[in-house]
Amino acid sequence: MNTAEHAEELVRKLGEEIAETERDGYRFTVKKIPDGAASGQLDPRVYDVLREQVIPPFSNVERRMEAEDVRQMRSMMGWPNTSVTRTTVETVCRTIDGANGPIPLRIYTPEGSGPRPAVVFFHGGGFIGGTVDVMENPCRALAEKAGAVVVSADYRLAPEHAFPSGLTDCFETVQWVHRHARELGADPGRIAVAGDSAGGNLAAVCAIMDRDRGTGMIRFQALLYPTVNVSGTETEDFRWSEEAYEIREHRDRELILGGLHGLGGSFPGLIELYLQGRTESTHPYVSPLLAGDLGNLPETLIVTAEFDYLRLEDEAYARKLTRSGVSVRMIRYNGMDHAFIDKLGLYPQAEDCLNEMAKELKRVFV
Repeated sequence: MNTAEHAEELVRKLGEEIAETERDGYRFTVKKIPDGAASGQLDPRVYDVLREQVIPPFSNVERRMEAEDVRQMRSMMGWPNTSVTRTTVETVCRTIDGANGPIPLRIYTPEGSGPRPAVVFFHGGGFIGGTVDVMENPCRALAEKAGAVVVSADYRLAPEHAFPSGLTDCFETVQWVHRHARELGADPGRIAVAGDSAGGNLAAVCAIMDRDRGTGMIRFQALLYPTVNVSGTETEDFRWSEEAYEIREHRDRELILGGLHGLGGSFPGLIELYLQGRTESTHPYVSPLLAGDLGNLPETLIVTAEFDYLRLEDEAYARKLTRSGVSVRMIRYNGMDHAFIDKLGLYPQAEDCLNEMAKELKRVFV
């Protein structure tokens, strides 16, 4: 079996070995390492990547981030992923007008006729980085697998553009897609939002804003390891603890703990750059887990990684959404760490995640 065939086999195994249970009222699926053991150890591909990475020196230091820190963090974000599409997906670059100026978009349209569902996607990057370039292959693959028009928003980033500039760009993109759905070959009644990490935060907040404003545009949200409690505030559902992470392999311990505390340690500086005193980090449009009311939000898919610092707050968000009457499905990928969707073509879990997103979109929008 050659390398490509082996990769396809691992993706196939992830798709077939699904054991769904009910947990705290929501649908819960754990995806095992396809060629490994049970929980508590790194996927071998993650282990190889982490061994080569160097955690930036500012990630565990509580100090104000300088311009050079921002440049360094931006340079480390993303991964040179590869395409997994098998058909032609049209890519169109377009710029729309927003309240803060032009908003560049990339629009991915699969083969076939419409009207199709539309997915508005927001890339991750800690509110200060990330690009639509990094998410080009995942967005193209999602368009193909879901049979949906995917619109990727190149929203404004901090520190050059503080809160709520990026969020405003994202919500205005959803509004534009809703207004121009027919022109895009999409159905205005079948619009979803999605995003990874900080982009997952923006997607979640767009859904709350849509509810608060009564605009009724968003019917589904897919949140990939989103940051939903940037303040770190302990709640009825959330308290971060290193002990919540099972680590069975001694060789993995330093790598896993370095990743957990590295990401967690970077948050105070990132949030200072993002908010710049414009609002409190506990505001529900910044930390949606802290919203007083999560009712009447769209059906939700939350994807987590076993060794992600954000996993515990994502599980808390799933519980709170469920108590609020929202239908939630959560998928946890064992052996994975943060930002694994970036590594499409290297991690089979990245493609499987897109497959699961596509399945949920088709189910909701059937």
